[in-house]
Amino acid sequence: MVPARRALAATAAGRKVRLVAIEMVHGSAGSTAIGIKKNLWAPAAIGGEFDLGPTSLVSLEPFRDYLTIVSNTDVRNAEAFTAPEIGGDHFRSSAVFLTQVHPKQTQGSDVHAGTSLDQIYAKAFGQETAIPSIQLCVENVDQAGGCSYGYSCTYTDSISWASATQPLPMTRDPRTVFDQLFGVGATPQERAERRAEDRSILDWLGTATRRLKKELGAADRTRLAAYLDEVREIERRIQRVESKNSSGEPRDLPEAPVGVPDSFSEHVKLMFDLQALAFASDITRVFAFKLGRDASNRVYPESGFKGAFHSASHHGEREDRIMDYQKINSYHVSMVPYLLEKLKNTPDGDGTLLDNSLVMYGSPMGDSNLHNHKRVP
Repeated sequence: MVPARRALAATAAGRKVRLVAIEMVHGSAGSTAIGIKKNLWAPAAIGGEFDLGPTSLVSLEPFRDYLTIVSNTDVRNAEAFTAPEIGGDHFRSSAVFLTQVHPKQTQGSDVHAGTSLDQIYAKAFGQETAIPSIQLCVENVDQAGGCSYGYSCTYTDSISWASATQPLPMTRDPRTVFDQLFGVGATPQERAERRAEDRSILDWLGTATRRLKKELGAADRTRLAAYLDEVREIERRIQRVESKNSSGEPRDLPEAPVGVPDSFSEHVKLMFDLQALAFASDITRVFAFKLGRDASNRVYPESGFKGAFHSASHHGEREDRIMDYQKINSYHVSMVPYLLEKLKNTPDGDGTLLDNSLVMYGSPMGDSNLHNHKRVP
């Protein structure tokens, strides 16, 4: 059911710590030799007087008081350790992002990495919630077996590992996430029947919601109404996406599930909205979110550059191409303030969700043109 009572309890309760770990692949323009000189990622100044102007982080300016930029960091365990591993950087890097363990080179089911940070966090802080952690992605291939350079596709598709041998699947479809958080119906078939009847999840909860409202004061009724409105609005947006993608019109992402928007920004915002709601209602306190897939050639026209992602990352050390690649980096980072603003505007204990959350953003690769893992963003 919609956990509205927990949403109100979370507002009044004590401090709860939360984690969002966001990975973007292919490193950054700021990790190149030219990018370092131009401060395309890390600002020139240290301390609190840094200038975000030249960097890909400029969209985070409204949140600079919350911001910590970690620079000059290498991800040694994503490098090749043996000759057969050379060239396989794109196909092992994501497995290292939150584990910091060198993955075993295998195309079989005997994968091996390490327990990821989000799962360590979930074991420490997520056991009191209905769902200890949730894993999301924007792209994946979701296939068994090998991908390339002798590495299992598992390493490319997941950043979250419950143990050294147990990678966790990342969910791409916002509908699946919505039903996991708020779905009415014991089975997928029952939930599909509710949607076929064009009934909102809130229609199923009308009696319980009315009863809860009678128990609340004016301020809590206002918060409850805002929470339920947000749930319904997200539900409508998902329904609009499903309707459009089921219309028979050509899709930009024909292989994607019907609930996945073709628009990158729309997809990311839906996922961020679901994360913020889950935090507000204390359904979970841990999210791992994979914004891209290594070697992806997706195009991001809203970035101002129409070239393909992977191809753009292989810039050949040309300054003009590095600056084009920075446009993609900047666009990706510009998605994050949407989540931060949602968290900042949501009360939590004596502060806000943003006050009580750690939001990480980074990449396990540095200069993708060189396939290195030095000075990672």
